[in-house]
Amino acid sequence: MSLEQPSLEVPARSGFPFRPIAFVTLGLVVGVGAMALLRPGAKDGHDHGATSAAAPKKQMYQCPMHPQIIQDHPGACPICGMDLVPMEEVGTGGTGLEGHAAITIDPERQQLIGLRTEKVAEGMVSGELRALGRVVVDETRVRKVTVKVEGFVEKLFVDFVGKPVAKGQPLFSLYSPEFVSAQREYLLALQTQKSLAGGSLQGSGGELLESAKRRLGLWDVPKEAIDHLEKTGEVQKALTLRSPISGVVTVKNVMEGARITPADILFEITDLSRVWVQVDVYEAELGRAKVGMPADLMVEASPGKTFRGRIVFVDPVMDPKTRTARARVEFANPRGELKPEMFGDVLLKGQGRKGMIIPLDAVLDAGTTKVVFVALGGGRFEPREVTTGTMVGEKVEIRSGLKVGEEVVVRANFLVDSESRLKAALAQLTHKH
Repeated sequence: MSLEQPSLEVPARSGFPFRPIAFVTLGLVVGVGAMALLRPGAKDGHDHGATSAAAPKKQMYQCPMHPQIIQDHPGACPICGMDLVPMEEVGTGGTGLEGHAAITIDPERQQLIGLRTEKVAEGMVSGELRALGRVVVDETRVRKVTVKVEGFVEKLFVDFVGKPVAKGQPLFSLYSPEFVSAQREYLLALQTQKSLAGGSLQGSGGELLESAKRRLGLWDVPKEAIDHLEKTGEVQKALTLRSPISGVVTVKNVMEGARITPADILFEITDLSRVWVQVDVYEAELGRAKVGMPADLMVEASPGKTFRGRIVFVDPVMDPKTRTARARVEFANPRGELKPEMFGDVLLKGQGRKGMIIPLDAVLDAGTTKVVFVALGGGRFEPREVTTGTMVGEKVEIRSGLKVGEEVVVRANFLVDSESRLKAALAQLTHKH
């Protein structure tokens, strides 16, 4: 049975097909073999450390195009036929970057591998942030309609969800025996006050009337209805409940003839003249989303139109699954064009700032760190750990690790990185032996 070897091939970048993992692995194998062959006493299995320490180091030769080809005498590369060139003494170059070493590449070889550099420049780093947003209702503009006394729905004036209502518009009328009794008590208190007018008990009559009036007020009986009762002396059979705000009916849990209690939520009225748009901001960009930051919104339902808003709240807790925090952006919606559950493109418009920028291709992801190669002149290249910031199109902001004016490798840097790693590995083997 044969085992299929897994592919170590990595997609090409910057137009150069390359297999960095296989390259480094093969280089390490060759390096180990070379070190084993060069060690004195390797043939007989004995370690003559003292002898090797005293012996002068041999000049090693390497192929300019295939760094894994190393031997201790001049010759030609068995892969491409190029003449091997002398290797400089293996070392880390004092970079202090684990797993990498400074390297030297002659101009001819730079041309062969297509190596290109670009200067670190100072430019404007945009503070803008694009994200997908979802329209939701403004929770501060929602009102629930309930009753304070049990009764029966006498007449329903708003009978379907989605119907627009104005503030003060009748929703339904309620028949309640307790409401009828409270009106009669008020009329009785009013009559008592009049009969006690001018007497020693006049104050008691006024207190009784005020208590009856307060009771009706606590049941949401409007002042107009109490004034009408006082003026006409006629007890109303049903109490009309009205909308507390202008908006649309988003919940309706009542029908004509139904018995209702104070525990029932009969209607929910939502004011959609202003809405929220929820935007999920990733952890790395969270510092750019500030309360008060202006924002633009574009939705497919209104092509060519831009809605203007601002951030009013940023959640203080991250979502552990998506690693995002939710920002709420408030938008005016006088015509009702923004409807809950719509999706749109949100542009958070933060202020720009000056910063160092380099091409994105110059940055290599080395796991927990990000590395660029700096051209020091004379064909020498030094690996440098950097801290990246905001993306600026095809460029990226550098917050630390570089200086304006320095040159970084932007093409063939995968080849440079592989040779740097190989050299660092050889240096480590040399140190061990």
